[in-house]
Amino acid sequence: MRLGQRLASLVISDIRSMSRACDAVRGINLGQGICDLPTPPPVAGGAKGAIDENRVIYTAPNGIAPLRQAIAAKVERRYGLSYDPESEVIVTSGATGGFAAACLALLDPGDEVILFEPYYGYHYNTLVTLGLVPKLVPTRPPEWAYDPAELERAITPKTRAIVVCTPANPSGKVFREDELDQIVALCERHDLIAITDEIYEHILYDGTKHVPLATRPGAKERTITLSGFSKTFAITGWRLGYLTAPAPAAKRIEIAHDLLYVCAPTPLQFAMLPGLAMPEAYYEEMTAAYTKKRDILCSALADAGLTPYVPRGAYYVLADITRLGESTSKAACMKLLEITKIAAVPGTSFYADPVGEKLARFCYAKEVDVLEEAAQRLRGL
Repeated sequence: MRLGQRLASLVISDIRSMSRACDAVRGINLGQGICDLPTPPPVAGGAKGAIDENRVIYTAPNGIAPLRQAIAAKVERRYGLSYDPESEVIVTSGATGGFAAACLALLDPGDEVILFEPYYGYHYNTLVTLGLVPKLVPTRPPEWAYDPAELERAITPKTRAIVVCTPANPSGKVFREDELDQIVALCERHDLIAITDEIYEHILYDGTKHVPLATRPGAKERTITLSGFSKTFAITGWRLGYLTAPAPAAKRIEIAHDLLYVCAPTPLQFAMLPGLAMPEAYYEEMTAAYTKKRDILCSALADAGLTPYVPRGAYYVLADITRLGESTSKAACMKLLEITKIAAVPGTSFYADPVGEKLARFCYAKEVDVLEEAAQRLRGL
């Protein structure tokens, strides 16, 4: 059978393969961002109620009207951004689905798109799949700062967009206002689209504030903002996200989302109505819980000689794994799994640069008792 070559260079990600290896030894999976925490009862109840009421048929490609209205209200309440729920809000099949639909709708094969490295693998591979050309700009620990001159040099006449992930997966970087303003200025000067993935907007530490790029002067009219519910409500398998965008762009993205997914899962859309009505105390408790979990894991990694780069947002930490004495990050992660039965993701999943061979990503979206057991095993190194 003759097979097409479009995806010939792609393989199942190390995130998936490490999860399978972890399952095989019944280990503790700190690799994939599964977030196997309890779903908030109002959200779970909303889904059950929708199913009981037989709300299961197709919705409009951009989602049910009440949810789009609730999303628009949330964005305006938190960030002062006003979007028309009829023409500028789309409920998507996960934030990754929104990203794919936006790139398909707004960019053409051969266009160059800037990504900050370390990058989220699905962003990189989606661009490649669509015939787009990723251009990488490094951010460097411990602050994960980028060099504005390097960013400027990465722009060519073929560049059409810049992707910003804040808080970032895998580094936990939260972009500062001055960095966002630099990016906006470049977008204006070179007529670029800004695509921002802000799925971890509610998971922040040490008083850090999330600033959407679209709030910066001159940014809203050229920014596609992606977010969702998976991380906030521990429902990663529900595949439910959303995006906000200027009406002309949103119209095209809605068509692409219809083509790719038809619509997001109907009963789960209804479940998000009580989710978005959760009190502010829910987010405060979530912040406190993740801060404790971050500190448990980072302390254990430091004690094990696997120096962690402590994140300011999201629920991952990159750590230096050179102490494990392997020549590749994949070999180091397999060694760690063999010794401790703890899975991590090789840094090469997030890097084209060889520096990725020195790093691994750990996820701490776990129950505290699971993390404490993992911490004990790590210290056993």
